[in-house]
Amino acid sequence: MSELNHTLVSVLAGSFSANAARIRELAAPLSQEQFWNKPFSFGNSFGHLVLHMTGNLNYYVGAQIAETGYVRDRPREFNEADFPAKEDALRAFDDAVGMVIRTIQSQSAEDWAKSYSAERTKCSNRLEMVAQCAAHMQHHIGQMIYLSYEWEQQATK
Repeated sequence: MSELNHTLVSVLAGSFSANAARIRELAAPLSQEQFWNKPFSFGNSFGHLVLHMTGNLNYYVGAQIAETGYVRDRPREFNEADFPAKEDALRAFDDAVGMVIRTIQSQSAEDWAKSYSAERTKCSNRLEMVAQCAAHMQHHIGQMIYLSYEWEQQATK
C-alpha cells in the first residue's frame, strides 16, 4: 500500500470510528423515550438520525462500493414508528460503521478514483462519496449535540 493511500485509509477510518464513538457518547445518557422523541416541535429525534445515518452508510458505501445488496428505505429512516430498542438501533449503526471501515481498508489507491454514481448524490468517485458520508455524519452529530443538550436541560428543570 502506498504511503499516501495508507494515510488516506487511516484518516478516513479514524474519522468514522471517532464519529461513531461520539454518537455513542451522546446517546448514552438518553432513555429509550428520549432517544425516539423530539424535544422540539421541529427536526428529528436522535433515534431517527441514527436510523438515517445507518441507511446512508449502508446505501452509499455498502450497496454502491462494497456491493452488499442493501436496499434503502429512506422515508422510513425519518418516520419509523415501530421503535426498536435504543441499543438495537445503535448496534445496527455500529455494524454499518464497521462495514464502512472495512470497505475503506480494502480500497487500493486506484479504487478511490473509480467511477461512482447513486441516487441523491453528484459524487463522481469513491473518495468523494466516502468523504461526503463522513461530513454527513459530522452534520448530524451537530444536531445530536443540540438534542442531547435539550434533553439534559429538561431533566434539570
